[in-house]
Amino acid sequence: MIEALDIQVKGIVQGVGFRPFVYRMAKKYLINGWVLNATDGVFIHAEGEAKLLDEFVIELSENPPAASRVEEVTLKEVPLEDFDSFEIRFSDAGAVEKTTLVSPDLATCDDCVRELFNPNDRRYRYPFINCTNCGPRFTIIEKLPYDRKSTSMKDFPMCERCAREYGDPLDRRFHAQPDACFECGPHLSWREHEGLPGALASVDASVPAVGLEERTSAAGEACDAPDAIASPLGPVIWGKTRAESDAILARAVELLRAGKILAVKGLGGFHLVCDANNADAVALLRARKRREGKAFAVMAASTADVRRVCEVNDAEAAALEGSQRPIVLLKKRAGAAFAPGLADRLPELGVMLPYTPLQHLLLHDFADETKGRGYCHIPLLVMTSGNIHDEPIVIDDEDAYAKLFSVADAFIGHDRAIRARYDDSVVRVIDAGSAGEALQFLRRARGFAPLPIPLASQPAERADAAASRGTRSASADESLRTEVRGASANDRIPGTGEVLADPDGPEGSHDASREASVRSQAILAVGPEQKNTFTLTRDAEAFVSQHIGDMENAETYDAWLQAKDRYETLFEITPTRLACDLHPEYLTSKWAHDESRARKLPLTEVQHHHAHIVSVMGEHGLPGPVCGIAFDGTGYGVDGAIWGGEVLLCNQRAFERFANFAYVPMPGGAAAVRHPLRMAYGALWAFDLLEHPGAADALAALGDQAALCEQMIDRGLNTPMTSSVGRLFDAASALLGICTEPKYEGEPAILLEAAMDKNQTNVSHETAEAGQREAAHAAADAAAALPAAPPNAEDDAAAADRYAIEVVKNTATAESTAQDTSVVLFDAAPAFRALLDDKAADVPVAVIARRFHDAFVQAVATAAELARSVYGIETVALSGGVFMNRYLVEHALAALERVGFTVAVNRDLPPNDGCISFGQAVVAWASNEEGAAERGA
Repeated sequence: MIEALDIQVKGIVQGVGFRPFVYRMAKKYLINGWVLNATDGVFIHAEGEAKLLDEFVIELSENPPAASRVEEVTLKEVPLEDFDSFEIRFSDAGAVEKTTLVSPDLATCDDCVRELFNPNDRRYRYPFINCTNCGPRFTIIEKLPYDRKSTSMKDFPMCERCAREYGDPLDRRFHAQPDACFECGPHLSWREHEGLPGALASVDASVPAVGLEERTSAAGEACDAPDAIASPLGPVIWGKTRAESDAILARAVELLRAGKILAVKGLGGFHLVCDANNADAVALLRARKRREGKAFAVMAASTADVRRVCEVNDAEAAALEGSQRPIVLLKKRAGAAFAPGLADRLPELGVMLPYTPLQHLLLHDFADETKGRGYCHIPLLVMTSGNIHDEPIVIDDEDAYAKLFSVADAFIGHDRAIRARYDDSVVRVIDAGSAGEALQFLRRARGFAPLPIPLASQPAERADAAASRGTRSASADESLRTEVRGASANDRIPGTGEVLADPDGPEGSHDASREASVRSQAILAVGPEQKNTFTLTRDAEAFVSQHIGDMENAETYDAWLQAKDRYETLFEITPTRLACDLHPEYLTSKWAHDESRARKLPLTEVQHHHAHIVSVMGEHGLPGPVCGIAFDGTGYGVDGAIWGGEVLLCNQRAFERFANFAYVPMPGGAAAVRHPLRMAYGALWAFDLLEHPGAADALAALGDQAALCEQMIDRGLNTPMTSSVGRLFDAASALLGICTEPKYEGEPAILLEAAMDKNQTNVSHETAEAGQREAAHAAADAAAALPAAPPNAEDDAAAADRYAIEVVKNTATAESTAQDTSVVLFDAAPAFRALLDDKAADVPVAVIARRFHDAFVQAVATAAELARSVYGIETVALSGGVFMNRYLVEHALAALERVGFTVAVNRDLPPNDGCISFGQAVVAWASNEEGAAERGA
């Protein structure tokens, strides 16, 4: 019997080959009708035999294209219309332009990789091979709708064969906008400095050599670095044929094997590339780029290769191999050999797999070359952002020749323009207790942005918004929290009239006119000063930008403005409300204030740590109240001090400062961050430990600056007070002699955590031979089979008491408010005294570091217990850069879960300041929602 169904499919189903997939399945199951893209998913009218219709629907939901994600399939029986064929219909361009999402860039799919290395395929070794299931998306689009003429591919008219594929619904390249081949598409370019041995013969020298005097000031500054390049650039050589393209790749591999540095153009910008197993090359790259200390990420050809140097579980393998292809932080395998300078003193290594055809070719050819020479190490290439200092990643070939002139020995570029600047995303897999393994973002960029995050105050509403936009919803993905226990609508922030719980409650309903008023608001949240992202809202969704960087130079600020303008244009969003950080000196906050005055737009100022916690609440659809624990390095407090160790009781609109770590002085302000021995002095002074024998080494290392610090504290000169947990970790690291002169942000705390890894037995290539490595692997495997016994286990119970962080009732004044003065203080003095006692007693640093961390895990649990005992709040939200510490977040989750708390952490955003703009947007959204209710809208 012939039946008819109207089918709506919601999720990530546009720009991922879903319509041609539906077309092929319709042909397979003898279905007639049509399919089209709509504003909220894909619509299908299907007519066929009942049994075949059922099988057709099952295919849609269970076997969709790899790059898609089906969240919901809705079926409705309708009258037959007697179609005699199945067709792909095209939506009204005007409607699609306003609502369609742009997919993030996708890694080269397996089908394209097979063709890339198939000598019988016409795209054999073509560096820009792609299909509907993979390739560039957001980095090439210029405007919506997403058609070839609206991308940087418009300059490449398709040849007859590509055009035939593009127009065939049964072909994998049907409407693949970047579709191309050697005949009609982009080509590689090559440029190297003159004087390198074995220079590539000029095939098409279309650009003359560039002399040293023509470099920009940025390149000139880089040239001052040790071993900088001074010889001029030679001509540009193009790889317009397979032979010419292969010659470029062969020359690139030759230089990599010789220890040279390449600048290679990727999807979202240039990478600086060198042989990760060559210590001299790694050191040279550090010197030229002026990147001291901070670990480099590497690229490996396969997961199998990665497993030989790192521990990789199933979840980590899935992250490595997924279509987003982020950098994944993996635990180094015990006994594995790494070049000095790659990721020294760290237990983890950032690793990614190739995600562009060019990267596949480069790794493949480099691996072949190294194997041919009897190379004994796993082929690894350093892949670090192509920039100088903290400037934005370079995306333009000419800009690369100028800015990276004195860094790269040669350049692999191409003639497909990059329209959006995107760094690589960085993730790790953490143990989230009973929720299992979960992905934690450290940087959200390529592959994930700009997919929106639902922005709705009610969980049910969020689930609907998430399904329509293909974003994980609270109801669909509970990987980072368990069932939320709701709070009473009468719960209020103590000392204020603010209701903590949403008055409608999870089961409540919104007045339609009020909802329309809220949704008509378009919010631009400008984000923080460091690790900046911005957020734009449209209807009930938030577009969180890719990682922009630290807003400390003109180049990054310009990149921020360009990215903001691009999002506003692409998604047709004109902000009607602004949100910014409370800090008056942040560049983004100054811009927001100026823009608010100039355009007469309402502006919501959001306290930094409230934004941290609300970002978690917004991701999980938690209206509140929650006990929010925000630990980070710096955030402007309501009282003008520097906050960073905060326990906030909050909903999405307001907060009370329930607890905080007691203030300690920062002699020299920012100088105490750059020189953590100063921070150590401030902690010793605050905790009355300057005379402790365990402090002698640190004070001796501080030298004459100790007297200066004392004077600054006594006189109150340039000595802000801070409650920051991040600064306390810096002080502990300096006191233990782990890191006293950091080379990059966060290094003291990062190395303090790394110091706990007692099994870090990695050796350098200088001392590792093949036999030694195999023996080390065998020994490590044998040790892993034995029951673990922590050193000094008999002292752990006593140590826990000694390392206690005490709870002290805070003192309020007549002027105190619920926001600036907490109920209780956490005093870290006992933990620091215990640290110094153990140091003086020659307890191993690894043991001291672990005990110190455990003290803060217990502080997290204590804070939650206090909030529950006083106010009955059962839900805890953790956020802030300190929770990028794997040990701290995993053990805090476990400790809270053991005593019955529901715990939420950032899921789609990083816990560092990359989540701040989203939190700002949620606060502004919730505040506007409240205002709409008060206005009776």
